Amino acid sequence: MRILFVHQNFPGQFLHLAPALAARGHEVMALTDEGNQRPSPIRTVRYKSPPEENPVRGLARTYAGYAERGWLAARGCRALRDRHGYTPDLIFGHSGWGETLFLREIWPEAKLLVYAELLYRTRGHDVGFDPEVTPDSDESRVTTLARSAHLIQGLVQADAGIAPTRYQADSFPPELRQKLTVIHDGIDTGKVRPDPNARLELPGGRVLTAQDEVLSYVSRSLEPYRGFHRFMRALPQVMRARPNAQVVLIGGDGASYGTVPRDAESWKAKLLVELDGQLDLSRIHFLGRVPYPQYLSLLQIARVHCYLTYPFVLSWSLTEAMAAGCHIVASDTEPVRELIRDGENGRLVPFFDQGALKQALIRALAGDPEDAQLRAAARQTIVDGYDLQSHSLPRLIDWVESFGA
Repeated sequence: MRILFVHQNFPGQFLHLAPALAARGHEVMALTDEGNQRPSPIRTVRYKSPPEENPVRGLARTYAGYAERGWLAARGCRALRDRHGYTPDLIFGHSGWGETLFLREIWPEAKLLVYAELLYRTRGHDVGFDPEVTPDSDESRVTTLARSAHLIQGLVQADAGIAPTRYQADSFPPELRQKLTVIHDGIDTGKVRPDPNARLELPGGRVLTAQDEVLSYVSRSLEPYRGFHRFMRALPQVMRARPNAQVVLIGGDGASYGTVPRDAESWKAKLLVELDGQLDLSRIHFLGRVPYPQYLSLLQIARVHCYLTYPFVLSWSLTEAMAAGCHIVASDTEPVRELIRDGENGRLVPFFDQGALKQALIRALAGDPEDAQLRAAARQTIVDGYDLQSHSLPRLIDWVESFGA
């Protein structure tokens, strides 16, 4: 087949799938934003980036921005068609940024598949979950519905789609959910695995190993959607109880989900002011965003890894922490419950139960009697159901190739 992948930050979720399909003899190409310069072995063409300033205001703003990106992607595809005679048999794109919205009009005969990551909902997800940050109001619910328009249209246009977890697939209404197959992106458990000899060098030159009492926290951005505020507020008591603990955080200061606080430049800055005088900052290490090997080393040396999240999309960091054999303390929220079973392969605590979070972290740092079993079971969960080579990638390949039959 002639397959075109579409993703504004290609390869994104198609990192392993696109080369695997090319290796099987398919003619594979990718379309991405002109500002994306990530390397890939796949032949890549680029479309014009949308303007940074969106002149539309109000409820239509989100749709207008993504529709503009969709039109620019469609124009890029039209150029491929008209100038080079290119016609794919199958298009597989991420629907989250609107890029697939109008591709049916360029190639009406091509099969169109989408990566349907999540449909924003007014209940059961982030809206109203955390009153401190995401209050439930008529305005927030209406805004959420308006932000969902391009996601619904994207799946309506598609022949089929995939979602990485059952929870994320179930965010779509039944009439659209029937189009979705649940297949996780997959974790390379040969690469992401326990390493008792791992070392992490901190900016000041200190080296941490698995012999140290390390508490790890990872998020693309340090923000409430990933429980950063709950984690930080637990630290004063945790650090007093464990005077040798070293806390290492990976993540940027911006906001990947939600917004930055109104009264501070970042959630990190806000929490450091709130907790001023309560933390031993010499034992808290904010590394920002780091290269992948450094991130993996942190998971491999951690005594305990904390993962908190609103009911929202699942982070790769949780599945990778499990594959690395981490002792996980996580929030008892969806879609975490799909992976973590309390007391079997990790510890679950209610998102808002600050006392339970503190006690779970202290217990793990002190040496949970069931630590070895929890770590082994966490890794086995990923090996059995989420391994890239034996599970996810073969299923993804079979799913894509089924549309060429």
